[in-house]
Amino acid sequence: MAKYAVIRLNSRQYKVSEKEEILVGLTSDEKPEAETLLLVDEDKVSVGKPTLKDAKIKFKVVSAMEKGEKVNIVKFKAKSRYRRKMGFRPQETRLLVEKIA
Repeated sequence: MAKYAVIRLNSRQYKVSEKEEILVGLTSDEKPEAETLLLVDEDKVSVGKPTLKDAKIKFKVVSAMEKGEKVNIVKFKAKSRYRRKMGFRPQETRLLVEKIA
């Protein structure tokens, strides 16, 4: 079993492990801070209530801004010939998890 953690960053939760890249919503921080909710190291499990104070996750910003996959939005009203189609590509930040301590 490997070492991994569950973190909260920008009001969303992610399961991360060392040397893994994750895509998160656009952040302007050079060094984003995440709250650690759960830490698993081999057979040892630490659960935060609600967070772990001593667990630290070190990130490196790989790409400050990139576009994600396209999200299509369709509006439709029955019996009135109303149809609208719109889409956008959300901006995301790619982070590399360097170390879980």
